[in-house]
Amino acid sequence: MRALVWFRHDLRVDDNPALFHACEAAGDSADGGVVAVFTICPRQWRDEHDWSDIKVWFLLENLRVLKERLGTLNIPLKIVTVDDFSGVPGALAKLVEETGCGRVYVNREYAWNEARRDEAVEREMGKIGREVRGFDGTVLLRPGSIRTKGEGTFYTVYSPFKRACWAKHEDGEWPEVLGTPGKQPEIGVEGDEVPGSVDGFDAEPSGRELWSAGEKSAKLRLASFIRHRVEGYKDGRNFPADDATSVLSPALHLGMMSPGQCVAAALEANGGKIKSGGAGPVHWMSEVLWREFYRHVMVGFPRVCMGRAFKREFERVPWRDDAEGLAAWQEGRTGYPLVDAAMRCLVATGWMHNRLRMVTAMFLTKHLLIDWREGERFFMRHLVDGDLASNNGGWQWSASTGTDAQPWFRIFNPITQSERFDPEGAFIREWVPELDALDAKVIHEPSRSGLAMANVEYPSPIVDVKAGRERALRAFEGVKKG
Repeated sequence: MRALVWFRHDLRVDDNPALFHACEAAGDSADGGVVAVFTICPRQWRDEHDWSDIKVWFLLENLRVLKERLGTLNIPLKIVTVDDFSGVPGALAKLVEETGCGRVYVNREYAWNEARRDEAVEREMGKIGREVRGFDGTVLLRPGSIRTKGEGTFYTVYSPFKRACWAKHEDGEWPEVLGTPGKQPEIGVEGDEVPGSVDGFDAEPSGRELWSAGEKSAKLRLASFIRHRVEGYKDGRNFPADDATSVLSPALHLGMMSPGQCVAAALEANGGKIKSGGAGPVHWMSEVLWREFYRHVMVGFPRVCMGRAFKREFERVPWRDDAEGLAAWQEGRTGYPLVDAAMRCLVATGWMHNRLRMVTAMFLTKHLLIDWREGERFFMRHLVDGDLASNNGGWQWSASTGTDAQPWFRIFNPITQSERFDPEGAFIREWVPELDALDAKVIHEPSRSGLAMANVEYPSPIVDVKAGRERALRAFEGVKKG
């Protein structure tokens, strides 16, 4: 029976369960063959999901590479454009009838809107006698398959979640990493051209020259990281000026690389050990699992998909309405060099080092006491790897409204973070070039050196970190006291 494979955040051929099983089933039948489809939803992406220009550009680049590789398997790629998710069920139903497909294969998506969309597609397919088969091709373990032993609920703290996942691996319960599916018979269905742009999004965003599309590129990046940097990852991962991380988050987000492929590569480098052996591989696998954790949280507590705090009591935090402070943070002119360097890097490249995501998020939510949702939205509108689950999880972690075993009074000091993780000011000099002439003793807090700043155009701090910290503590303490 001919199959339709609906691609979403899984833009790869290898280790793609939906594609693999569609090819395996369809290739054995006389009326077989496989058709691929991708749905573009401009208004949904722009107005509802805050997708960035660079993410949409990168998605289109990856679709072009995917189309070419699918072509070597005789699988045409169709492009369907509808304004938003409400138009998807009808458009796909029309496509399966036009192409003679009897089944639809998908890798599940878990965010609230996406899950409701997929339910609507399944209902529509049922009306015309088509079956939808779902797989878990974007996670290691299906959300809901890992639960607490006592109450059988979703985990809300990362460490016990990680132990439960590793136990599943040791028991042989992780899915295998799949290879390349078999070549399909030619079926006379023509593929569509991938558009050069999507309505409402800049077709030539800043930073696009930094990102290489396709699963081959992702595999090369993974192999280079494992070969050259994974051993030093645990110690080097916090220093943004160093090339110490994998920078695979864009590939993981759009699905040119699966989390299973990442863990498999690290396991091979670590002699098959997942909890012992090299500190670098072990720690990197744990970081990959954070992405998994936030997906499980999103399914178990769907309110986080709706702009709500995971910890309900912190909906009462008295966030400040500070348009000037928010704009200064967004534009990289807070007067704190590491914060400003990180924000300028984000806007220019579409990416930010993870340590800096925490520093900038905590500065906004704690020192400025501005609602975390403002920061979450700004990040999504600029990140090439703007992932709902990971971005929301990181922002709520930093704002102390989310899943975290640490107390709400943890507040990063942007000056000490700068001194510790950019000691020579190398990252600052790259992105705040007006401070390049300052020595390492001054560059982290230039406002304290009037002589050094005499001829430098750089803003004074928009908030005193001590005063900002005390204000945040009072606000959160007031919520805790009720």
